[in-house]
Amino acid sequence: MANHANNRPRLIVGNWKMNGSLAANAALLDALAQAPAAGCARVVCPPFPYLAQAATLLAGSEVALGAQNCGHAAAGAYTGEVAAPMLAELGCRYVIVGHSERRAMFGDDDARVAAKTALAFEHGLTPILCVGETLAQYEAGQATAVIDGQLDAVLGTLDAGRIDRLVIAYEPIWAIGTGRSASAEQVDAALERIAAAVARHAASARPQLLYGGSVTAATAQWLAPLARVDGVLVGGASLQAEAFLAIEQAFAAAGQTARG
Repeated sequence: MANHANNRPRLIVGNWKMNGSLAANAALLDALAQAPAAGCARVVCPPFPYLAQAATLLAGSEVALGAQNCGHAAAGAYTGEVAAPMLAELGCRYVIVGHSERRAMFGDDDARVAAKTALAFEHGLTPILCVGETLAQYEAGQATAVIDGQLDAVLGTLDAGRIDRLVIAYEPIWAIGTGRSASAEQVDAALERIAAAVARHAASARPQLLYGGSVTAATAQWLAPLARVDGVLVGGASLQAEAFLAIEQAFAAAGQTARG
């Protein structure tokens, strides 16, 4: 297996979306915090109201905290928005930017995603930049153009050092929350295109590349051995500790097999 993003641990990120409750969160986070480390980096991204609870419950554990979004400005008259410095103050280390649901439902265009990415870096957060195409775009042969456009808008605003520290998640929109997953060949081809786009901006940069789209313990079994996959962005399965940890174990096992 090829080296993964400068030998960084493979990244397993749970995006809870608009789900959770104080009681359910406590049980889930306790299970994750107590689970033995498997050699992967473990991240959870709860909804904004639960970030403080999660930060308290995860204190001293190996589970990193992330947010699902941040505002495009550091402060100001933006009712309902949450700024990157606020997230950092709460203990977040990661923030998701450009998720397809944000792009489709909340008007996050490429320029706004670029602004959010820059603010995240400025305030010590690692952005998890999501890119991907719709089914219509894929079937029309437009996937490369769509992904290149999404990437160029962000990468063109960053220096090589920040590009290297970026996390990029490929999420084919037609596979999110549908139970349908891209094939190994589709994932590998998409991540190859993303790596080529990165190289055009910073030849030496090796950002971590994730796959997101109905990731389960079953799909993790064939995703984990793929050389270009540095981890996964997990949706529904991240709400169940057993399922989330099974995905992590699949990636840990693939890493051990590669070393053996």
